[in-house]
Amino acid sequence: MFPALETHLKQTIPDPYEDFMYRHLQYYGYFKAQRGSLPNSATHQHVQKNNPQYLLHGSLGGKDDLIPDTLQKEKLLWPTSLSSAVHRQIEAINRDSHMLSLPHLRSRQLLYDELDEVNPRLREPQELFSILSTKRPLLAPRWPIECEVIKENIHHIEWAPPQPEYFYQPKGNEKVPEIVGEKKGTVVYQLDSVPTEGSYFTSSRVGGKQGIIKELAVTLQGPEDNTLLFESRFESGNLQKAVRVDTYEYELTLRTDLYTNKHTQWFYFRVQNTRKDATYRFTIVNLLKPKSLYTVGMKPLLYSQMDANTRNIGWRREGNEIKYYKNNTDDGQQPFYCLTWTIQFPYDQDTCFFAHFYPYTYTDLQCYLLSVANNPIQSQFCKLQTLCRSLAGNTVYLLTITNPSQTPQEAAAKKAVVLSARVHPGESNGSWVMKGFLDFILSNSPDAQLLRDIFVFKVLPMLNPDGVIVGNYRCSLAGRDLNRHYKTILKESFPCIWYTRNMIKRLLEEREVLLYCDFHGHSRKNNTFLYGCNNNNRKYWLHERVFPLMLSKNAPDKFSFHSCNFKVQKCKEGTGRVVMWRMGILNSYTMESTFGGSTLGSKRDTHFTIEDLKSLGYHVCDTLLDFCDPDQTKFTQCLAELKELLRQEIHKKFHELGQDVDLEESWSDISLSDIESSTSGSDSSLSDGLPVHLANIADELTQKKKMFKKKKKKSLQTRKQRNEQYQKKNSMWKLKLTEDTSEFASTLQKHPAFFKNSENSSFLPMRNENPRLNEVVFLFLTLCHTNSLISQISTSLPQGDKCSSHLCYPNLTVPGARKH
Repeated sequence: MFPALETHLKQTIPDPYEDFMYRHLQYYGYFKAQRGSLPNSATHQHVQKNNPQYLLHGSLGGKDDLIPDTLQKEKLLWPTSLSSAVHRQIEAINRDSHMLSLPHLRSRQLLYDELDEVNPRLREPQELFSILSTKRPLLAPRWPIECEVIKENIHHIEWAPPQPEYFYQPKGNEKVPEIVGEKKGTVVYQLDSVPTEGSYFTSSRVGGKQGIIKELAVTLQGPEDNTLLFESRFESGNLQKAVRVDTYEYELTLRTDLYTNKHTQWFYFRVQNTRKDATYRFTIVNLLKPKSLYTVGMKPLLYSQMDANTRNIGWRREGNEIKYYKNNTDDGQQPFYCLTWTIQFPYDQDTCFFAHFYPYTYTDLQCYLLSVANNPIQSQFCKLQTLCRSLAGNTVYLLTITNPSQTPQEAAAKKAVVLSARVHPGESNGSWVMKGFLDFILSNSPDAQLLRDIFVFKVLPMLNPDGVIVGNYRCSLAGRDLNRHYKTILKESFPCIWYTRNMIKRLLEEREVLLYCDFHGHSRKNNTFLYGCNNNNRKYWLHERVFPLMLSKNAPDKFSFHSCNFKVQKCKEGTGRVVMWRMGILNSYTMESTFGGSTLGSKRDTHFTIEDLKSLGYHVCDTLLDFCDPDQTKFTQCLAELKELLRQEIHKKFHELGQDVDLEESWSDISLSDIESSTSGSDSSLSDGLPVHLANIADELTQKKKMFKKKKKKSLQTRKQRNEQYQKKNSMWKLKLTEDTSEFASTLQKHPAFFKNSENSSFLPMRNENPRLNEVVFLFLTLCHTNSLISQISTSLPQGDKCSSHLCYPNLTVPGARKH
């Protein structure tokens, strides 16, 4: 960079290594002494702690930093007979060195040994991924650079309603508002740029888009202006546009999942400037699912900031005149569906939020994990790790929960349980079930301690943090449903599930995985239920259904066994449930928790609350104990009950077909997949395939993977190995040929005219018909090292018919023979 300076240094400094180390350490602020004191690699000199050129940082002489006493020492390093240009360069270097010497810029890399002497070696590098710590703030979420993000921190309190929240009962006369749009209405909120299908994720940063955050809401004209102020540019928020079509009536458009043109289901937004006595109507106009729980009584969620501050009331179900219907606007594209409802706000000038379900954000998770990491008891048996970084660079956390074992044999005998949630970011139900599970398994309950004694729990509380942060419903920033790509080979594009599958694969090599369960939410069925995989092994016939049946007995008012399904469809081959099952996990499930509520027992026709969902996490633990009870009475009873239920189901199916069947002997041979229907509920069951920009990459990786699997000849690393290999092969050839030559020599003696008339056409076919003989003859003659053997063969031939390998086999080639 400074040619004149570099030329002079080469002339004045004899040791290039010392020169390099000096300038390297000085540049990074580690060292500012004279060159003679620099530790030399040959003599291993030590820089003494009491060297007057150094002062220790801190009044007690801490070992973290070495600081020079003055900058005057640097002047001794440079001759005074330099040009003015070089002096200016030196002054620039000195200024930079002074900046690097400031405490907040210095690196702390020099180590001390037992004698308090500087050891010239670098510290171990810090972990690539930061783990939560009280010493620094939470890791801020990283957003795609296209997303604008407001600076406010949105936080909601947890609250359990004292009374059951019943479903809305349709009256049949609910209004179906006509969609008028921007032509007759006024846009009061609209996101500027939303990346949709055709674009793809490129980079991310904390805080999203750079620059000044625009004010998207309209400007109020005065205190009498009752226009609502909308906002959704916060974590997990989703609202693209709001159009005011009447004084208290608004049409809302949801934002599709980023880098796609679909998956509009999740909504979460804020409204301000409310009026207490007015009846507002909100209509979402671009939903994509033809069926919804809103048709059977589900209500939206409302959160009032004033209620939370003054009465400690959180999210609650609200809304009247709820109607879910098809949008009659026909623009030649896919049909849209509308959700409309009316509401009265509890206060004037309130700040309120609406949501499809109870939000649980990435920041909420980090706060929870921080409390676990800082708990002196829980941190002893709960190890917090980083599985990987997401596409945007957000941390995907992995928890390993188990009590310390007394012996290595005891540790190796433990079976594993793998639990995950939020692969679909808009299904926040999964996070609340996961939180209930973690609350219990990390508690001091005797049952929790027993579970930690006998199991190793691998917990992935949020598999798709990017989607959760930006407010997607189903996809990651790759624009695809991660739960259809568990077989992917694109580690860089789908890191969360690639590393999850790899982690479970390694876990299976270490120990048996008793159960895998992925927590989800369901938009078209009430209650909670499991999807599993039918087992084809007769030894474990129906065993995959025992755990769901036990769970239904432990939570009879929330869990429906009759809603469970165990059919493996082709379109679900890429799901976590099926992939883990094919990897060898017999009990591999997807737990579906409804967005609505229960139709069972004491909770019939009521919405699920946060506490209901958290209790399901506890019931998973309780059912695990029943499932693994050494007393197999419950297991045997459930198995017998399953067989009877299956018998009844088969009778029912055949009765519907108008056929009679005898099930006394061979009824268990009937395929279970023929009895069950498909696992309906997801309108995105079929995978969209890979985006265009990833398709070619996947093809190239597939080809490379196939080539890599081909058997390759192991290369020999040393000359000794090569010689041994050559001698081994040579001995094998000689042994083989020795067996063949005795027979060949006798043939020559019995048939002396064998080589006669070598140009005869009748002999030519023999060379083609018996190539093995050709090779034997040639190798035999080349291995005859004594003239006596050749002479013996020659004397047995008539005069003039001397043997000549070249004349008999002019075109003979031997595979692998060297060319001389």
